[in-house]
Amino acid sequence: MRTCAVGSFLLVVTLAGCSSPESGSPASPASSSSPASPASDRKYLLDRVDDAAIVQLYADGFSSLPLKQKTLIWHLYQAAIAGRDIFIDQKHKDALEMRAVIEQIVAYPQGVDQASLTEIQRYAKLFWLNNGPYNNLTARKFVMKLTPDQLKAAVDASAKAGAKYMTGDETIDQKLARLGPMFFDANVDPIVTNKTPGPGKDILQASANNLYSGVSMADLKGFNEQYGLNSRLVKQNGKLVEEVYRVDGKYSNYISQIVTHLEAAKPFAEPPMVKALDALIKFYRTGAVADREAYDIAWVQDKVSPVDTINGFIEVYMDPRGVKGSWEGLVFYVNQEKTQRIKTIANNAQWFEDHMPWDAKYRKASVQGIVANAIDVVVETGDSGPVTPVGINLPNDQAIREKYGSKSVALSNVNEAYDKSAPTNMRSEFSWDEAEAGRSQKFGTFSGELTTDMHEVIGHASGQQAAGKANPQALIKEHFSALEEGRADLVGLYFIADPKLVEIGVIPAADHDDIVRAEYEAYTRNALVQLRRVREGTQIEEDHMRNRQMIVRWLMANTKAIESRTRDGKSYLVMVDPKAFRDGVGRLLAEVQRIKSEGDAAGAAKLFDTYGIHFDAKLRDEIVGRVDKLNLPSYSGFVMPKLTAVTGPDGSITDVTISYPQDLQKQMLEYSGVRK
Repeated sequence: MRTCAVGSFLLVVTLAGCSSPESGSPASPASSSSPASPASDRKYLLDRVDDAAIVQLYADGFSSLPLKQKTLIWHLYQAAIAGRDIFIDQKHKDALEMRAVIEQIVAYPQGVDQASLTEIQRYAKLFWLNNGPYNNLTARKFVMKLTPDQLKAAVDASAKAGAKYMTGDETIDQKLARLGPMFFDANVDPIVTNKTPGPGKDILQASANNLYSGVSMADLKGFNEQYGLNSRLVKQNGKLVEEVYRVDGKYSNYISQIVTHLEAAKPFAEPPMVKALDALIKFYRTGAVADREAYDIAWVQDKVSPVDTINGFIEVYMDPRGVKGSWEGLVFYVNQEKTQRIKTIANNAQWFEDHMPWDAKYRKASVQGIVANAIDVVVETGDSGPVTPVGINLPNDQAIREKYGSKSVALSNVNEAYDKSAPTNMRSEFSWDEAEAGRSQKFGTFSGELTTDMHEVIGHASGQQAAGKANPQALIKEHFSALEEGRADLVGLYFIADPKLVEIGVIPAADHDDIVRAEYEAYTRNALVQLRRVREGTQIEEDHMRNRQMIVRWLMANTKAIESRTRDGKSYLVMVDPKAFRDGVGRLLAEVQRIKSEGDAAGAAKLFDTYGIHFDAKLRDEIVGRVDKLNLPSYSGFVMPKLTAVTGPDGSITDVTISYPQDLQKQMLEYSGVRK
């Protein structure tokens, strides 16, 4: 499960990182890598494309790491890049072919009409940021604003300049004609994940992702799915077949490369990490559920390694059923200077569990194995990058979490990059008065980071299932992910107001009331501000956005904590009573935990259908207009640090250097092997 930045400033909990650029015109992207530099000299905001910001991510502590850790990170970095195309293929069956076309054009632009090239570059940036032709937040397809003939002319010109187009048995004209509907027609495969397609419609057939082929929900009745997380389900000759993600299975070429790099990493890892890497390699070779569970256990039991990786089929947000895992790769190291706060929270996990506002039978008698660190990310690919979370808590397997514990990480350098690239004018635009805007300016970043820490460390790690309800994901189905994100949000919102945080030294006593109010105000504002991301239709598809909408709208309906106000034709949501807000959060949290613990699918569906999915189009249009006047993006994607191995005469690694490309196009073409 994940947490990230919201809007133009750090708040809490969304799947995909969202941030806004600095005030004024966007900067031009740099053309070459630059070495690590002091924060005062560096550029964070690099570019703008439509409603997205492109931001450089920095990892300052890498250069001072011991060579052994640098070398370990180098091999894990290669493993993360090796698997990135898996997720792009999972997004849509044509996505890799589409990317190959546009990358050849932007790599060999000589002779291409300038207007066409500019549009293809715009489309390419969106495609790279979103790992395919679908917006990360809205799940809707974006299209190229050219005619098929203009794209064909660009292909022909780039081919003369040296571009290579792999067509197989097709001609290039046939290939472009086949891909044309995905490039140009917004009505063809319009939504990558559609959990609420409307009465009588099938959630699998209404979703355009490549996790299923020719399969409906009705086909699954009575089917024994053996590889739920790591397989593509297809219908062949009237029968369901699981195409298992493993060596010698689906994605074998990519997975074999990942395994090669993981094997190369082992000599430089600490013994507990070697055990986890061995388990991961075995899982990649067999695809077996038992081997995945063994890896999860080994990974969570590694409490000492200063370097770590998340690599595999992890999150299930893209699957409308909430079963199939999307591939992702992250590599990071512990930021020792920033890890104290999150560790303090983890060390008090049992106290928080004992004071949860839900029924005592859903509390854990003994909280197991919570590991919490602040980390600096070196690379994120697949489902975790370029649009990236700011907090992660794994594993997702409920039974393993209850028995063996979990790991929580706060992505410190990602948080910093969001903060450094963010303006302040969003705060003033949607704050009711100067006092609210001032609190946001002074305390917003801290309160958002703290709530994120609690969301991950004590939110996702808390609670237990009722007897016989061990797999809430399978019971609650398509609403589980949104429910679980809401549950973790509510835990953070509930405890940020508790005196315990002052007692353990996490919050200064003198600032506690202001910090609580700032967080509650920011969370409330976000229910309006996030509507800017859903510019078509009248319902929210993304799970994190659903959970935030649900919480605020439930509080509005069931407490007096929030008022809806208008002034000068503008709408505002104003948090007026922090005590009522927290009391309401406690009541809602108790109900959400009951729904999860009891596997109450009907209760979850009612909660989200009433409060979390639908919105007023006129209100959304107003918010979009206000945001567009401020020239603020809806989300951010990151250019990752670049590592380069320095080798001696015998080929051994003598150093690994880090640089910062500050150019999304250059990095993506290097990843794809189109340009070195």
